[in-house]
Amino acid sequence: MAFDNIKLEKGLYTTGKSFTKALEELDPSENYRGTSLEGLDAYERQLKRFDIKVSGKGSDPVAKFFATTDSAALFPEYISRAVQLGIANSNKVEKIIATTTEVDSLDYRSISTENKEADFELSKVLEGNAIPEITISLSSKLTELKKHGKMMIASYESIKFQKLDLFTAVLQQIGTYISNCEFKQAIETVINDEKLRKFSLTSSTVNFKDIANMWSSFAPYNMTSMVMSPATMTSLLLMPEFRDSYAGLNSHATGNMVTPFGAEVFVVDFIDDNTIVALDKNCSIEKVQAGGVLTEFDKIIDRQLERAAISTLVGFSTIYGDASSVLVQGE
Repeated sequence: MAFDNIKLEKGLYTTGKSFTKALEELDPSENYRGTSLEGLDAYERQLKRFDIKVSGKGSDPVAKFFATTDSAALFPEYISRAVQLGIANSNKVEKIIATTTEVDSLDYRSISTENKEADFELSKVLEGNAIPEITISLSSKLTELKKHGKMMIASYESIKFQKLDLFTAVLQQIGTYISNCEFKQAIETVINDEKLRKFSLTSSTVNFKDIANMWSSFAPYNMTSMVMSPATMTSLLLMPEFRDSYAGLNSHATGNMVTPFGAEVFVVDFIDDNTIVALDKNCSIEKVQAGGVLTEFDKIIDRQLERAAISTLVGFSTIYGDASSVLVQGE
């Protein structure tokens, strides 16, 4: 078959597309419909070509990738996929963003919208009257893209006999770390937006009245997500409203934690105690990324793993700044 004859080389990583997309152009998956290889993408067919098993019982050692010069070219993509799996398993960022924009440069300017309070009033348009307007324009601010990642320091000799499923578990933790960094960047973008709605605590610690006030002020948006510190989350769980018999029974029966007004809660260590950031995930944040997981393919293919960088390049911008709120200690 065609996938058996493809010459794999470093150049497939420099096409401006992902390695898999470059392979797909040489070996389209649609050609395998109705065959035993249906369901595999071009990269997975190359793993089958070289009989490389990356997971499960009987997974191969790392050295299997370097049995030939062609199969060695598959190793950076394996690393990228394992790290991406760790990012996906963490999945916090994807749960708070409205959309993801792919860019091919470091400069990106999003759009901004001008909403006035009257824009949210529900009224009918009478015959001959003007339809309410919303102004959409190019944002005055560039979206700053930041790099997050880890420097992999490991000699080839130290890992070549390690099983790939074990190495995958290590790489997934790098993905989890990157995901946490991106999540922090996204929340900091929300906090720094000048249109963010701000509320002050009515007492020295968070209470149910404060959360209810913030929730009721979210219209016309929905409070879908909340971010807080572990101590604040503990205070929330000890409130009588979250300790009644029905809430306890539901939590023990389903394993689902009771949350304020059904909002999904994210507990992080970079938010101050007695501070809650809340947002509408459907219209609050835009994620901007330049490519996927980036690996230093030259070093990796040549087995020069010492100080090989694995990273992502992402930025965040707010779509509707007032679709987010923060509850903080009063001045």
